[in-house]
Amino acid sequence: MPFFDPQPVPHGGLHAAATERNRDPILEVLRAVLPPTGLVLEIASGTGQHVTYFARALPALRWQPSDASAPHLESIRAWSAASGADNIASPLPLDVERAPWPVAHADAILNINMIHIAPWSAAEALFQGAARLLPAAGVLYLYGPFKRDGQHTSPSNERFDERLRGEDARWGVRDLDELAVLATSVGFEPAEIVTMPANNLSLVYRRKTPTG
Repeated sequence: MPFFDPQPVPHGGLHAAATERNRDPILEVLRAVLPPTGLVLEIASGTGQHVTYFARALPALRWQPSDASAPHLESIRAWSAASGADNIASPLPLDVERAPWPVAHADAILNINMIHIAPWSAAEALFQGAARLLPAAGVLYLYGPFKRDGQHTSPSNERFDERLRGEDARWGVRDLDELAVLATSVGFEPAEIVTMPANNLSLVYRRKTPTG
């Protein structure tokens, strides 16, 4: 079974069931950590369900979806049109490993369920790009399954990791310690870690504020 198997819906977009299950817990965290106004860049927006849901719930923010996949970009456009929200920009084609990114600034960046279904170089590029775009104290938000101290947090996550690595040896559930080293190396504070349903975590990184 594919890891990401969205199905078409009548308005022309794609539908992923997992998005509806996790969107409210994610939104609860976003309400607490995002700035009251500004531009939120979502990287790897997938079907577009998340960004349209968040945009309707947080109308004072402007939302910039993006994805590297042409079918996903079409799906994002369809969901945006169907949502009626006027605070969603047209989606941008964005591959984190291809610089420069097609956006010069963001007040916050979201990345949901990407870095485990991508090579480690994509995680490196994500943090490096976020460090270029975000202001001091700007938020980089990650969501997904993660290891703690090199260990899986549940048997289901261990099985998922095995499936990922069987699909592509470069993929896999990432360890919080490895991400901490990466984040620190490009100027982020240690992550605020929020436990989420279904053995997932929210990681909230903030760009360090210059001192001196």
